[in-house]
Amino acid sequence: MLRSQRLDRLGSAIFAEVAGWKSEARAKGLSVINLDIGSPDRPPEEELRAALAAASMRADAYRYPGTEGTQAFRETVARWFFHRFGVELDPQTELLSLMGTQDGLAHLPLAITDPGDMALLPDPGYPVYGAGLAVAGVEAVPLPLLEENGYLPDFDAVPEAIWHKIKFMILNYPSNPLSATADLGFFEKAVYTARKRGILLVHDNAYSEMAFDGLRPPSVLEIPGASDVAMEFHSLSKSYHLAGTRLGFAAGNKDAIASLRALKNNIDFGVFLGAQEAGIAALEMDMSAPRPIAGLYERRRNVFVRELREQGWNVPLPKATMFLWARVPDGWSSRAFSQSLLTSTGVASIPGNAFGARGEGYVRLALVEQEDVLREAAKRIGEFIRSSQPSK
Repeated sequence: MLRSQRLDRLGSAIFAEVAGWKSEARAKGLSVINLDIGSPDRPPEEELRAALAAASMRADAYRYPGTEGTQAFRETVARWFFHRFGVELDPQTELLSLMGTQDGLAHLPLAITDPGDMALLPDPGYPVYGAGLAVAGVEAVPLPLLEENGYLPDFDAVPEAIWHKIKFMILNYPSNPLSATADLGFFEKAVYTARKRGILLVHDNAYSEMAFDGLRPPSVLEIPGASDVAMEFHSLSKSYHLAGTRLGFAAGNKDAIASLRALKNNIDFGVFLGAQEAGIAALEMDMSAPRPIAGLYERRRNVFVRELREQGWNVPLPKATMFLWARVPDGWSSRAFSQSLLTSTGVASIPGNAFGARGEGYVRLALVEQEDVLREAAKRIGEFIRSSQPSK
């Protein structure tokens, strides 16, 4: 077979599997409600689409854009980062444009590690973290995130004997899939640990602008001296509904940025100019006349959680992201609940164990449908829980 053994190390192909369950549901005549993938259902603001359209008409827009991103984009990111977090960044050495955070997170291990190295990954955590390590030949060491600890890791619980093999660790707050958040006190501990252990701290901050109830998630780079040991990834996909343009950026540690840039100089030619122009418009708008999308998801969160609780499923109220992370009813495994729910009712979700072993017993639901659809989904879920027998 023309198939690399690396593919066998990539873990669960759960999204493809869920697509198969959807086909089964549709074959039964069910209308599918897509709460599985965190893909925004709304278009970006009209101004952002106008910026993209105008850029697409420029005669020079179709040249290779350059891996590092345009000077204008990086300078705008630097101004926005200072506006949002009070952190100064050098656009030349501390910023790199990306085709979304997934692009950077997947390629980072190839840029900064060698086969045989180790990295600490959150468990549960976003699947691309492990996929990037598998391709690079790096061993993943789970960093347990437990509900009773607020889904924050205990760095002291990492075995002393393996620290010398750890090259970097990934943190993600606000978290996908957990919707957990962390404050600056936690990031102080994380930066201290990275400095003490001589490792790179990688923070996936893709949901920094999607928090509720007045919460403003911090950047790890707000900790004094953090850029000596830390870098951070940001996305414009969710915060500005620019998911299809594939635009994000890496910020922070100069050495890690330089290595990632060097790798990408050999494998791609950067982000389409039009996407970067739309990103500039989004960040400029956020600095001058913000229209935070978080409010949309906060309203959806409130409706969906209230309806689910009225149906008898006491799910938690998340503080951030576009996801609910909920314990499955007693007697169910994650996969059996998710599959049976979809094939019986048409409501699509992702089983928690797709995000790591410690995700077993949970399910992730995305707030990517309008409120009336979420009400319908809650009704179907309630009827399913009341009428179905648990299955392992």
